[in-house]
Amino acid sequence: MIKAIFPGSFDPPTNGHLNLIERAAKLYDELHVVVAVNSEKGSYFLPDHRVSLLEEITAGLGNVKVASWDRLIVDYVRQEGIEVLLRGVRTVSDFGYEFELAMIYKQLEPRLEVVFMPTDPRFLVVRSSVVKEIAQYDGAVKAMVPEVVFKALMEKMHGA
Repeated sequence: MIKAIFPGSFDPPTNGHLNLIERAAKLYDELHVVVAVNSEKGSYFLPDHRVSLLEEITAGLGNVKVASWDRLIVDYVRQEGIEVLLRGVRTVSDFGYEFELAMIYKQLEPRLEVVFMPTDPRFLVVRSSVVKEIAQYDGAVKAMVPEVVFKALMEKMHGA
């Protein structure tokens, strides 16, 4: 049984995240989608809200587990017996950053394999920070996020 982890801030979860989760769920026996909580970093949605959004959008994927974690990701990896860490990459600059991060993970946990998964071209420019900025100005983000996330964004923005 091969367990993988896909950590991220998921603030908010996007269709790009969901696409990577769906693809990875086909490759691994168990996929842990982990909301990495960083109290130093201001977040738009609280960690529990991000977890509930991710649980809702991955409900049809029986081998996906969603959790939040406020310590080193390698500690979660050790606790859960995970062998593979999945990172999504959109661009060459993403790869440079993710490669350096992977080397840190490998140094902290040598048995961990890091797998880079390129984004689906449809989601090349979709990132959480862009979604939040566009939504802030009432821009069209509906095609960038799952429906439940769109509703949560609208509620957050307009109290609707």
